[in-house]
Amino acid sequence: MTIDTTALYRLLAWASPAFPTGGFSYSHGLEAAAADGAVHDRATLQTWVAATIAHGSGRVDADILCDAWRAAAAGDEPALAEVNRRGVAYRATAELALESGQQGAAFMAAYDAAWAAPHPNPLRVNGARERAGAFTPRPASGKREGPAPKAWEGEGICHAAAFGVAASRAGAGLEEALTAYLQAFAANLMSAGLRLGIIGQSDGQRILAALEPVVAVSVTASLAREREDFGSATFALDLASMAHETLYSRLFRS
Repeated sequence: MTIDTTALYRLLAWASPAFPTGGFSYSHGLEAAAADGAVHDRATLQTWVAATIAHGSGRVDADILCDAWRAAAAGDEPALAEVNRRGVAYRATAELALESGQQGAAFMAAYDAAWAAPHPNPLRVNGARERAGAFTPRPASGKREGPAPKAWEGEGICHAAAFGVAASRAGAGLEEALTAYLQAFAANLMSAGLRLGIIGQSDGQRILAALEPVVAVSVTASLAREREDFGSATFALDLASMAHETLYSRLFRS
């Protein structure tokens, strides 16, 4: 498997905690599960995250990302609108909808501001000639990159759909885009567990290492899954998310 280095650079940037989507402020129901003792150590946290990736929102987001990537690659605006609409709607609770929508809007805002071509070279000063070899953002695929699709105007933006569109415009492969997105999803949940005091740093890395095959299997499954199989089945997570809405003391928004 090979990947264009420009596309790889962009995937790493967009999946990084440094990319300003606000993911650090959400626990995806984990805070409520920790409060009632359902998630209390490394083993239970690992099981929770694995189930979320394979059977919950991770599965839904992977399918949305796939469809958005394919629609963007085909230049199919109506299909992009339908994919995004489905991604926005398919959220079990108000907090999970907020989590996906807020991060989607933040993702596209940051993408539009810094990554959507064409942008002036940041090394140009007062119109001076650019230094030879200076980096200018370019679409790795040769296609024009730009802001959120016009079909999304007036609607919420699903984070997974936004990521899929950006990855497709950058020329990143679908498999690589899925892997980057799901690894970042798992890492954010692990980080939430760390801040909730469920685990320490070393156990956090052990969880991420153990989740590598879970992400790999989820990517393969999403690539082959039929549209009729779209959906999730993580009722404990949905109930925890509902309970979080009325949790007395909270660190996270979900």
